[in-house]
Amino acid sequence: MSAYLIGHITVKNETYWQTYLEGVSNSLLPYKAEVIFRGRLFRVLAGKHSHENTVVIKFSDQDTLQTWYNSEAYQALIPIRDKGADVVIICYDA
Repeated sequence: MSAYLIGHITVKNETYWQTYLEGVSNSLLPYKAEVIFRGRLFRVLAGKHSHENTVVIKFSDQDTLQTWYNSEAYQALIPIRDKGADVVIICYDA
């Protein structure tokens, strides 16, 4: 069963954010993860949503997603991520 990571993002510092994005791209390579899309919020049609950007990344399964998230390569990026943006990260099985 595929697993999807969804990140809801509000960028605070573009320099840190770009450094984080480059690091994430490199960290995903060994896991054969696929960035399905990165997008900017156009409109909220129902409810409330405070973040302006979203990313969806597909992994082969939940174990692979969790292994990537807990990897040394990704964990080293978290301080940069936190300086660059307010982020909510959630994951789903599909």
